[in-house]
Amino acid sequence: MEMDFERCYRAVDSRDQRFDGWFFTGVTSTGIYCRPSCPAITPKRQNVRFFPSAAAAQGAGLRACRRCRPDATPGSPLWDVRADVVGRAMRLIADGVVDRDGVPGLASRLGYTERHLHRMLSTEMGAGPLALARAQRAQTARILIETTDLPMAEIAFAAGFGSVRQFNDTLREVYASAPSDLRTARGHQQAPAGAGTIALRLAYRPPLHSRALLDFLAVRALPGVEEVRDGTYHRGLRLPHGTGQVALTPADGHVAATLRLADVRDLAPAVARCRRLLDLDADPVAIDATLAADPALAPAVAAEPGIRVPRAVDGFEMAVRAIVGQQVSVLSAKTTLTRLLTTPTTATPGHVDHEVDGSVGDRTPGQPHDQRNEGGSGGLRGFLGPEEVLSLPDSAFGMPSGRREALRGLACAVVDGSLDLAAGVDREETVRRLLALPGIGPWTANYLAMRAFGDPDVLLSTDLAIRRGAAALGLPDTPTTLDRYADRWRPWRSYATIRLWRAA
Repeated sequence: MEMDFERCYRAVDSRDQRFDGWFFTGVTSTGIYCRPSCPAITPKRQNVRFFPSAAAAQGAGLRACRRCRPDATPGSPLWDVRADVVGRAMRLIADGVVDRDGVPGLASRLGYTERHLHRMLSTEMGAGPLALARAQRAQTARILIETTDLPMAEIAFAAGFGSVRQFNDTLREVYASAPSDLRTARGHQQAPAGAGTIALRLAYRPPLHSRALLDFLAVRALPGVEEVRDGTYHRGLRLPHGTGQVALTPADGHVAATLRLADVRDLAPAVARCRRLLDLDADPVAIDATLAADPALAPAVAAEPGIRVPRAVDGFEMAVRAIVGQQVSVLSAKTTLTRLLTTPTTATPGHVDHEVDGSVGDRTPGQPHDQRNEGGSGGLRGFLGPEEVLSLPDSAFGMPSGRREALRGLACAVVDGSLDLAAGVDREETVRRLLALPGIGPWTANYLAMRAFGDPDVLLSTDLAIRRGAAALGLPDTPTTLDRYADRWRPWRSYATIRLWRAA
């Protein structure tokens, strides 16, 4: 949103949770910054400044409010609507790219010089990439301090700090407390049991229709990778430094997340991917208001407010699912994918698993995927990586040869670097590259744009279930007429797509 003082001040005065994450309120008389919904007394106008990011507030010398925890707000929904360089940069920073590859790595991923990238982010966010990453490191460190018993030195490096001194100085500046004081402040609360286990809350803007999310994920859950049980979604993760598991339980005002990580350096990317999976940074009020303006959708919106788009923790996984799911039922696709996951590889002599998109394969040649060592966590594991797909025999695919070669072509493109399916990609360019691959058509590319790349404005008008859902609601049900009609749903056609699937 634009930083209009009157509009922002009204949101603060009304303590409106919908604006948490859109902007941050700096109070110059106390030297703190807050989220808009902070329950403290509304500050006087002359003492208030508004900032587009927590990093910008920290750069102005303000510390985080201990009462409202402004660093734990939902992210701005702007990064879904906007697919520009700043939006892509924010998604990549959240995924930990600056911590792993530095600002040069971030700039290279985006195709800009470091100087120009710094200028763009400073203009839009009030802080450069290093300051934005520093703010994220401080939040990651606080979570580790409060939810684990790790030594402070380990936390410093796990959070991405270059030294213990930098870690201490940053936390004193951001929270006005020494790291040891933050741990003391948690009282006698015990850290979660198990090495690498971290419990935290993922904030969202209400409403959240959690049952629709869990229903969608449950129907498509792959044995050994994910499951929905007793209102909680469980899944295995492939992360930049190792593997992990997560349990996500929707609750009022937050999603309770319990993470088990082989390497705690993966906390920030794991959180970012879980937030993307459940679409927790969306603005459901704005989305529902647009869709409810259509009389055909208004009853569904009123009955089920807060429908989200279930997204992805891994772009390559979603691409494989999309190709396998072409022109077949969800059940048939699930059967085929399960076969892929449980077939032993046929690695060539001298084959070694390489690092792929930050994830390291750890399966020995010929070992079934369901027997991989997942950092000692047992149970669920991450999806296949591209090199694992390439090492599967023909018999593993259980599909027409054209579709099998489409999967291999996709995996080759990811391995050789000609196709990037990670967070922060250029959506339009990536869709063009996908369409250039044999066996990938518009439905598959657009499905990925919606679920893997977070495009909020995709309508899969040729999808049979979408057309059935449209007919059930009395809407046009041919692709051309439905496309034309759906212009009134922009820029939220992805959310209309989910509602049409539910109507079917």
